Amino acid sequence: MKRVVILIGVWIGATSTWAQSARSLTLEECYVLAQENYPLSKQRALIQKTRDYSVANAAKGYLPQLAFSGQATYQSQTIDFSESPLGSLPLGASLPKISKDQYKVTGQIDQVIYDGGVIQYTQQTRQSDAVIQEQNLNVNLYALRDRVNNLFFGLALIEEQRKLADLRKSDIQQGVDRTQGALANGTSFRSNLNELKAELIRVDQNTTELNAMRRAYVTMLGALINQTLDENTTLIRPQSVTLSTQINRPELILFESQKRIYDVQENQLRAASRPKVSAFFQENYGRPTFNIINNTVDFFWMGGIRINWALSSFYTTRRNDRQLLNVNRQQVDVQRETFLFNTNLSMVQQRSDVQKYQELIEQDNQIVELRSSVKTSANAQLQNGVITTHDYIAQVNAENEARQSLALHQIQLLQVQYNHKTTSGN
Repeated sequence: MKRVVILIGVWIGATSTWAQSARSLTLEECYVLAQENYPLSKQRALIQKTRDYSVANAAKGYLPQLAFSGQATYQSQTIDFSESPLGSLPLGASLPKISKDQYKVTGQIDQVIYDGGVIQYTQQTRQSDAVIQEQNLNVNLYALRDRVNNLFFGLALIEEQRKLADLRKSDIQQGVDRTQGALANGTSFRSNLNELKAELIRVDQNTTELNAMRRAYVTMLGALINQTLDENTTLIRPQSVTLSTQINRPELILFESQKRIYDVQENQLRAASRPKVSAFFQENYGRPTFNIINNTVDFFWMGGIRINWALSSFYTTRRNDRQLLNVNRQQVDVQRETFLFNTNLSMVQQRSDVQKYQELIEQDNQIVELRSSVKTSANAQLQNGVITTHDYIAQVNAENEARQSLALHQIQLLQVQYNHKTTSGN
């Protein structure tokens, strides 16, 4: 009973290990995993943190601003009431003389009352900058789809070639079995059997090359998506897709984001030309105080409202700066138009390739059907001694070549369809 339990445990562990390694992957899963694994994707969190810090820093402009300053000076001349034309005071009294060494420590609080929207648009600018950076990241990550397509469909083609190699091996093995029987009956030659066995070894060589290519592709795909893949990994062939004429690429969102930031910057220019109003309170300690006839060190303060209006912004904002923003918008429009032009050209070429492969597949099916019929006849003729083993091998290879051409065109059709899907962004 103990041995049975141990065997069951070993079987369960082996089954679990096999199930983990014998995983299946779809093309969409590879897209997602490739983007998540790509080192550049880590930049997304940094962009968001930078945006949050920048917006928070800009919002602090609404808080009271506290500043401290101090100075100590010595000057050549100060107010001296003894030199006043009024003369001296009665009873021998005199006004104090202000010292030439003067000291002052100041603490000041400023509070924004109206800034024309400068802080608000600064926050919007920081947010727009983050949107552009994140959209740039999306564009770069989207480009990974082309690399995934090449590896995924390359593996799919190798899988088809391995299946065809097994089928070809089966056909050659049938010829070997029948020739061995004929050789035993004295109706065939040893050279015929050796020729078939040599062709069987060539099939094994081809399989070895295909296995090595598959391992290389599996390793590259695994590194790209950060997954451990092996011989048991199965790629699920995607379904055929309908081509779309619409373009929904992330670059288009990037262009719109770039234009929006110029709108925010234009609002910033308008805000800069508006008057600024703030309240302030200033506490001082030093000498002389505001009471200039008191030469002692003491506290003194001042508070009030401050208005600042830079009128020069009117003729700079309304002319040069706005013209620059308009030029920048036009540049983005040109970039967008160029992108759409090139993308449409690629899509036209891909649609033409799709039609080409569809026609080739129809012809391939006809050729495979004919070649398969010829091979079946050749198999019977070989058994009856009507044709040589060389002729039989030629017919087997001809059918295999036709099937390989069909498999190649089927994979190429799928790849072009998904390349078109990637190009259009749908």
